[in-house]
This record gives sequence, C-alpha cells and structure tokens, in this order.
Amino acid sequence: MSAAFAVGNLTGILDIRVEDAVLTAELQAGSEEAFALLIAQYHAPVYSLVSRLLNDVGDAPDITQDVFIKVFRGIRNFHGDSSLRTWIYRIALHEASNQRRWWSRHRGREVTIEDQTDARGEDGPSYSFCLKDILVDKQASPFEMAAHEEIRAKVESELRKLPEPFRTVVVLRDLEGMAYEEIAEILGAQLGTVKSRLVRGRTMLRQQLAEFVAQTQQRPIVSSQRTAWEPKQDKRRSTCEEAG
Repeated sequence: MSAAFAVGNLTGILDIRVEDAVLTAELQAGSEEAFALLIAQYHAPVYSLVSRLLNDVGDAPDITQDVFIKVFRGIRNFHGDSSLRTWIYRIALHEASNQRRWWSRHRGREVTIEDQTDARGEDGPSYSFCLKDILVDKQASPFEMAAHEEIRAKVESELRKLPEPFRTVVVLRDLEGMAYEEIAEILGAQLGTVKSRLVRGRTMLRQQLAEFVAQTQQRPIVSSQRTAWEPKQDKRRSTCEEAG
C-alpha cells in the first residue's frame, strides 16, 4: 500500500512538473493567454499568503499585483530549477518582506485619527473634534453578526504579531497547506529548521490566544437580534467626548 501511494505521489509531481514546463514555455514566448491562466491559477493563493504576512492587510492587493509584475518581467530568467509555484512564492515572500520593512520605517510618520482637531465655524466659536467620530461606520460590522468571524479576525491579528521567521512558516504550513519539503525549498532552509520554527510559531500563537480563548468560553449566550426601535449601544465614545 505504501509503495503504491509513493508511486501515486511521484506521478502527481511529474504531472505538475510537465504542466509547469508547458506553462513556462508559453509564458517565456510572451503568450497573453498563458499569463492570464497564471493569474487565474495563482492570484488567490498569492493574495492569501501576502495578506497574512503584511502588517497592514490593506496593502495586500498592491503587493499581489507587484508579485505578478515581477513574475512577468522575470519569467525569461526562470530555468525550472524549482517548481513554478515555489518560484512565485519566493517572489511573494520577498515582496512581502520589503513591504514590512517599508511599513516599519514609515509607521512613525503616520497621523492618527485619534488626535483632536481644532476647527472654527463661519460665524461661531472654535470647537474641537476627533476625526474618528466623523469617519466611524455606524452600520453593523460582519464581526457583530457572526462570532466565528470575530475569532477569525483575532487569529489573523495575532498571527501578524508573530516574529519572523516563525510567522512565515506557520502561514505556509497551516494556512497554505504546503508540505515541509516545499517550505524548506522556498525558504532555502533545512527541513529540521522548518519543523522547529513551526513548533515554536504554533506555541507562541497559542500563548497569544490563550486569554482570548478563555474570555470567549466565559461569555454568556445572548441573542444578537435587536428590535427595529431599540438603539444600538454606542461603545465607540471618543476620548474627546470623555475629556469634555
């Protein structure tokens, strides 16, 4: 049984290599149809990968686009030393890493919407307000409508706090479902190193989520429905109002 399974896996790998070779040849010949097929096949997994590696998920669409631009420009230099997916994922990891470094350098220059802003009416006295009170979305968020979405968001948030290289290994293994060997090839690391980083990354993530899990288990089960006339409790009172 094990021998048959191994042969089956080998056959699948060879089929993938053949498909990669055909697609690569078409791409290197400048086929627009091949590039469209490449994007259709890899856009979702590349976006999923980079969105989990970036400090700001809002940058994921631009970084994903940059990845495919790099793929398009560099495909002629791809010689098939690794699988096409491995090569694309290396580019994605490199672009995400560059974006994280840029984000770290420029974070201190950001202006927060929590700051108090002064303004003056046309014929009235000056007054102060917080930008977040103007920009706040008063509609019910998806996280208020489904508890599992809250949990998912929390896990994604805590995942971004994992230090590198543990975060990358956890994302590639647990979320992208890659084999240890493929992760090792992408990262250029030893198999034992990949497994060690995965264990440490999972342990740190579990520790980060421990308090949240405990709080979730202690919550009473209440109905999430409100009558049409019942006002929604405003939990987003600004610091400006409290100070006033």
